[in-house]
Amino acid sequence: MAMSNLLYPLNPTTFTLSRKPLHSPFLSSFTNQPCLITLTNFATKPRNKIPTKPRRSEQITAKSNGDNPADTSDRLISAVCYFYPFFDGIQYGKYVITQFTPIQAAIQPLVPAIRVFKSFPFNGFLVFLTLYFVVVRNQNFSRYVRFNTMQAIVLDVLLIFPDVLERSFNPRGGLGLDLLMSLDSTVFLFLFVSLIYGSSSCLLGQLPRLPIVADAADRQVL
Repeated sequence: MAMSNLLYPLNPTTFTLSRKPLHSPFLSSFTNQPCLITLTNFATKPRNKIPTKPRRSEQITAKSNGDNPADTSDRLISAVCYFYPFFDGIQYGKYVITQFTPIQAAIQPLVPAIRVFKSFPFNGFLVFLTLYFVVVRNQNFSRYVRFNTMQAIVLDVLLIFPDVLERSFNPRGGLGLDLLMSLDSTVFLFLFVSLIYGSSSCLLGQLPRLPIVADAADRQVL
């Protein structure tokens, strides 16, 4: 209690100093005015607390133009783009589709579109040019659409590597054929999962990030 009284006295302390008249002609005019110095104890005044703003929960959502969420058209365009690498790499599923009936049933509705895509040898290249120069390089489209389109393009470009391996090593049987079947099945399943994940995420308004290709798509989309 004694220590608190020393630190925080109850009454403000006031000191009054008075000067006596000085025998000086220059200072004689100031002798009738006492000089008062008042010291007020500021410890009794409450300190102003800096108001703290409550933390807001951060939520990452898909963005299209500015701060607006991706609209319906952006979602549809982005979802359709993921069909491009799947159609272009459907031939890698020749072993999986024949062995697993559920996958065959899921792909059956897409057969007419796949036939149209495969009807002309340069369809894949023309779709690539269209998506890259008309969509990705077009600032009129939102970044949400351009990013998803670029992911689909990068995924299709990666199909060059299994195609080169398949053309270079074309075993007729034995261990080499088993390895080739495993490679083709892995590529097809990756394309199939990417199609389901990418398209469904876009339809739900989320931003899908595919492994391997997401970072490359980020660097291409400004």
